[in-house]
Amino acid sequence: MTNAPATTPGRSPALMLGLATLGFAVNFWAWALLSPLGPRFKELLGLSAGQQALLVAVPVIVGSLGRIPVGALTDRLGGRVMFPLVSAATIVPVLFIGLFGQTSMVALLAGGFFLGVGGTVFAVGVPFVNAWFPPNRRGLAVGIFGAGMGGTAISALTTVPLVRAAGPAVPFVITAVVLAAYAVVAWLVLRDAPGRAVVVQPLGTRLAAALRLPITWQACVLYAVAFGGYVAFSVYLPAYLQTGYGLEQADAANRMAGFVVLAVLARPLGGWLSDRVGPVPVLTGVFVVTAVTAGVQALTPGLMPVGTIAFLTMAAALGAGSGATFALVAQVAPADKVGTVTGLVGAAGGLGGFVPPLVMGFLYGRLGSYGLGLALLAVTAVVTLALTVTAVRALAARRTVGSH
Repeated sequence: MTNAPATTPGRSPALMLGLATLGFAVNFWAWALLSPLGPRFKELLGLSAGQQALLVAVPVIVGSLGRIPVGALTDRLGGRVMFPLVSAATIVPVLFIGLFGQTSMVALLAGGFFLGVGGTVFAVGVPFVNAWFPPNRRGLAVGIFGAGMGGTAISALTTVPLVRAAGPAVPFVITAVVLAAYAVVAWLVLRDAPGRAVVVQPLGTRLAAALRLPITWQACVLYAVAFGGYVAFSVYLPAYLQTGYGLEQADAANRMAGFVVLAVLARPLGGWLSDRVGPVPVLTGVFVVTAVTAGVQALTPGLMPVGTIAFLTMAAALGAGSGATFALVAQVAPADKVGTVTGLVGAAGGLGGFVPPLVMGFLYGRLGSYGLGLALLAVTAVVTLALTVTAVRALAARRTVGSH
């Protein structure tokens, strides 16, 4: 495989970043198609609450764990191959579910399993974008790419209205067409950065090498709390607001959308600030704010204005923390291992989103209150803050000194 020369006309870093972000958004749109339809499938197929949760969870689990091999493959094959490949592979389960798979729980689970491929695209984009930008601009670039996670909002806003207006297959067919168009454009236009380090070691060897790096484990913890917290609240906030504050479903969903939008917008901001002052100060601020806002919300204040301010401030902090984590990875991880490290860290973030809703639901069932669950989040943020200002700061300082 050859890399694009530096003089390739039209292959600017900004264009590559824009196309990568678009690919992230489109694949995440596909990845999130089942979640808005969970209540519909529950009613149609007579599913239990547990079966409905499993249906929504399967693509998320596969998409999270699948980032590990996909990130390692990106180190080897490059984003120019992997973006169209992941997008094209996602078309198959999207069409299967849309046209044939909505008649049984087994078919939906099978389709949902392969739909998880769309969620792996994150591990393609970070090393691809990283290679196109100099170290002092990578935080902002990777943060902008990370805003593509807003693709899940497209799914949340359009899937149910499309099913009601035009039938159950329509949102899936539209998404498949968009995926196909993107795969073609990506194949024709995307190029890997000039001088990209091509890795030839076997997958197992690269994963073992990445797991030996301290940055891998540290970033896994940071991202599990920052992005995992975002995922948890984007999934669980409507239920929390309906149960804890008695809101109507539509009102709760709109407030959740505000939380998601703020977190998505804060992600590039976290990367940009990391370029200016370094990722460690940004992450320190993020976990201080998360600990304080979770602590405030643990006391179950009135929703207006204290509860709303607490949740929206937490959303901005968690979004900025997600951006800053990958600015840290871009700075500290060796260039030829960024994809592999990203895959592992991305998996940790996705899986981190599963724990808080389970804990919150369990504690609410036992105690009739969400307070203890939010207090545990505050404690987790404090522990992560301690890790940030000790081990993470020391590692980042060593890397900075070693690079001069």
